[in-house]
Amino acid sequence: MKIVAVEKSSRMSRRLTHIMYLVIFSFISLTGYIQGTGSAHAGSAPPSFADLADKVKHPVVNISTTKVMKGHPMQPFTGPDSPFRDFFGDEFYKRFFGDVPQGEMKTHSLGSGVIIDEEGLILTNNHVVEKADEIKIKLENGKQYDAKIVGRDPKTDLALIQVKPDSNFPKPGIIGDSGAMRVGDWVMAVGNPFGLGHTVTVGIIGAKGRVIGAGPYDDFIQTDAAINPGNSGGPLFNMNGEIVGINTAIVAQGQGIGFAIPINVAKDLLPQLKTGKIIRGWMGVMIQDITPELAESFNIKETKGVLIADVVQDGPADKAGLQRGDVVTKFNGKEIDNVQALTRLVAQMQPDAKANVEILRDGKSSKVQVAVGTMPEGTGEPGAKKPGAWGLTVQNLTPELAERFGWSKGETGVVISAVEPGSPAAEARLRQGDVIQEVNRRKVKNLRDYNLALESTKKEASLLLLIKRGDHTFWVTLKPARE
Repeated sequence: MKIVAVEKSSRMSRRLTHIMYLVIFSFISLTGYIQGTGSAHAGSAPPSFADLADKVKHPVVNISTTKVMKGHPMQPFTGPDSPFRDFFGDEFYKRFFGDVPQGEMKTHSLGSGVIIDEEGLILTNNHVVEKADEIKIKLENGKQYDAKIVGRDPKTDLALIQVKPDSNFPKPGIIGDSGAMRVGDWVMAVGNPFGLGHTVTVGIIGAKGRVIGAGPYDDFIQTDAAINPGNSGGPLFNMNGEIVGINTAIVAQGQGIGFAIPINVAKDLLPQLKTGKIIRGWMGVMIQDITPELAESFNIKETKGVLIADVVQDGPADKAGLQRGDVVTKFNGKEIDNVQALTRLVAQMQPDAKANVEILRDGKSSKVQVAVGTMPEGTGEPGAKKPGAWGLTVQNLTPELAERFGWSKGETGVVISAVEPGSPAAEARLRQGDVIQEVNRRKVKNLRDYNLALESTKKEASLLLLIKRGDHTFWVTLKPARE
């Protein structure tokens, strides 16, 4: 019996010991979990987003705009530019419509914004408020204010508007650091989708540095937090309630793909938006990304950097000695991977500031100092060369052809008068009216220069063309057609 009793006592003792270990372990684990979630709250999802939604809702505003348009409801059908007028003729319109009186039409649109300081300044998208004759903002509590535009920047799609704040005006939102955000971090979008008022959606950052073709300074945050029409101009928050982006665009055919302007872009621009005038740095070059074909043509080992396709005469780059065909690899010590990177860095500089530019010229590296300037305000007939293997028909740029295609009388080169479908020229998206200025780095002033350059091109070799289209020049590499 004693043995049994001792065994029972021993078992109970072991069970109590195990229970104590479990309690201690659970306590340590729970403490660690609480401490862990507290320190990583900025990037981790809380059990509920309700506290965060309550915290950030007050500085978010709904924006409604009114535009007054002169015209008539029948303007699309009766106006001078109407295709129906061309079809039926003026007599038909005079007989049945007479003189249509001109009136005024009001159009309304909705958007969002976020209060950024106690003086009533509100950050939003340019496309929300541009050309607006009347702007009203509504707070989360329903109170309305009249607003006026302080500054706009169409190139980044940012705008600053202002209201006269009163004693009950909400505190401004806290501006964060979009550069510290990582792909996979949680974010919250707040705005006015479809006029439904303050609406909260959450998601994660899907990508950074997206280029979507919205403008020359594209650098978007991609998120799957639901963004809809009316959300434009509203803030994107991190889990600490800090503004990290301004919601701007969506992919209409996609699901869970929205884009926000990084708040750091807005921070850099705010001082100028407050003055109402945007001034950007300018180098006076036309640049393009380096494709594998261009790298081969220019004997470049990598496709990093950007290729200078043209230099504006007497511009900053021209005065510094930069030339067409140079490859910019670094700007003020920062590596250049693409056109957007260099464009943004140059634009951020103050006019007259000195920039150190590293280039490759004919395979050799060198450094050039450029005094950045101020960006200007916003640029088969007789003698025709038959298409041939490249699919191009070209001619001398006569005064008649210059007038036909909109070129100045002093323009030189040969003009493309036809592009054969399915040809190398068509695949390179060359167009009728484009002017060829160089072939394989040889200047072309007329058909004779063009023909000589083609004749010197080796069989099965690529053709490197310098094309001018409108105010822009760019390089194109044509690969010979496969037989």
